[in-house]
Amino acid sequence: MASLSSSVSSRSYSSGYSASFSPVNGNRHRSLSFLSASPQGLDFHELCVRFQRKSGRSSVFMQDGAIVANSNQTESKSSLKGLKDEVLSVLSHEAAKVGAESDGQNLSTVSITVVGASGDLAKKKIFPALFALYYEGCLPEHFTIYGYSRSKMTDVELRNMVSKTLTCRIDKRENCGEKMEEFLKRCFYHSGQYDSQEHFTELDKKLKEHEAGRISNRLFYLSIPPNIFVDAVKCASTSASSVNGWTRVIVEKPFGRDSETSAALTKSLKQYLEEDQIFRIDHYLGKELVENLSVLRFSNLIFEPLWSRQYIRNVQFIFSEDFGTEGRGGYFDNYGIIRDIMQNHLLQILALFAMETPVSLDAEDIRNEKVKVLRSMRPIRVEDVVIGQYKSHTKGGVTNPGYTDDKTVPKGSLTPTFAAAALFIDNARWDGVPFLMKAGKALHTKSAEIRVQFRHVPGNLYNRNTGSDLDQATNELVIRVQPDEAIYLKINNKVPGLGMRLDRSNLNLLYSARYSKEIPDAYERLLLDAIEGERRLFIRSDELDAAWALFTPLLKEIEEKKRIPEYYPYGSRGPVGAHYLAAKHKVQWGDVSIDQ
Repeated sequence: MASLSSSVSSRSYSSGYSASFSPVNGNRHRSLSFLSASPQGLDFHELCVRFQRKSGRSSVFMQDGAIVANSNQTESKSSLKGLKDEVLSVLSHEAAKVGAESDGQNLSTVSITVVGASGDLAKKKIFPALFALYYEGCLPEHFTIYGYSRSKMTDVELRNMVSKTLTCRIDKRENCGEKMEEFLKRCFYHSGQYDSQEHFTELDKKLKEHEAGRISNRLFYLSIPPNIFVDAVKCASTSASSVNGWTRVIVEKPFGRDSETSAALTKSLKQYLEEDQIFRIDHYLGKELVENLSVLRFSNLIFEPLWSRQYIRNVQFIFSEDFGTEGRGGYFDNYGIIRDIMQNHLLQILALFAMETPVSLDAEDIRNEKVKVLRSMRPIRVEDVVIGQYKSHTKGGVTNPGYTDDKTVPKGSLTPTFAAAALFIDNARWDGVPFLMKAGKALHTKSAEIRVQFRHVPGNLYNRNTGSDLDQATNELVIRVQPDEAIYLKINNKVPGLGMRLDRSNLNLLYSARYSKEIPDAYERLLLDAIEGERRLFIRSDELDAAWALFTPLLKEIEEKKRIPEYYPYGSRGPVGAHYLAAKHKVQWGDVSIDQ
């Protein structure tokens, strides 16, 4: 429920709450409607989230302000009374706690240090995300942001650099300039080496000055190359960690290059940090449509019964970029598209899609189910994988360079910029269902989507009206992660008229048309979760081990045998081999169908 908890900060309440409790739907559920709860700055949704996290109940709140908690027909009235007492107890505790904070007792503060503050990721994503959280009122009352890198820079220079990338919400332009000024006043800079305990000790002194004796909570975001992760963690842990609050570290991918290097990195990090202090970030898990995946499945009765081999013919995870490496070839060539996209982004989405119903929405329960999926997956065969590399192509008088034309890429490199693979999950729910992945650079479009293709209707009465291509007549659920976020279901429909002609139509939920609020960036959600200690969207070490165990043998075989990629023109749909791979498993890629 991290997306619902927009802030856990020091707020004040006025006295008293009142609530009404009434059974609905023949006591199959219990509904709690709050008649008056007078928070000042903390909305009802936050109270619902806090109640749910504290009580551990599988309850959800709806837009009308009611909590619905699962129950059954045999529950007694005493159970309902117990729920009522529990809610009021939680709210009283929150009111007392925040009331004490408003009197200035034991106030806490959060210090966020962006390690690698002068880099592109920090400038383009991390600082803008932090400002967005501040603008939305999601950061605590007392917070400080420090940039840390080797570059020589003053506080003013950092603020000037950061200010160029800050924007306000489209639907909340009021006081934008004023908010930016207030935010930038909380931003400071310290220059130092990533492996210098002396420089981190100096940072610690500066942080303590801003914390001013409050309970200090510290978050370090490592926006630096992976080869210096351990040095930075060692210095931050031994010289700049909190003495009376929590210390957490966000680690960016890549988490190693294979099982061996990943395990070595995890072992090194755990010399200085506990597992619950390490937040391995995969920003795709913070995207709105990916987070909505479990909501779509588990809160809509029409989908969960269909979510199995009995009704689903295949599932496709498609990622495409319409640009090449563009000067970043040095980094990319060391990893390739399989490590960069498939082993993390697409595999994480697959695990969320295919997992069994978790015991609760607790982070560990969800991550347990994801690990089960990864451990149930069949080893990937080389013959079920197609790799490609884009080459130079001229169109309309414009020539786009090939991958090896990039001056940062070694000449003769065989690193794949495209890959397609067929994966299988050997369990009762998904036995025999192909899960196809496709990811590439320099393709014809930029998109990320999940496509669920359902089985043919047995004994379909309208086969003669749909033509000879049955694939064009099957239902397909499409979840478009980006751009133009949407969920749509392809159905067969009669074309109006006297004849009997069928047409394929979309039942479409386009987010931009349905919701006026701008969708938050993935980094906003993940940073907020890290501050709140919510780990559901971060990767656990055993989950990482299982992911690498699946891909490491494949990567070793491709690289040791120097497998030559299939070349495809810049701006095309990718190698022809990807279509043969799909056909081999009796699948047609959904993103190249006629109605696209």
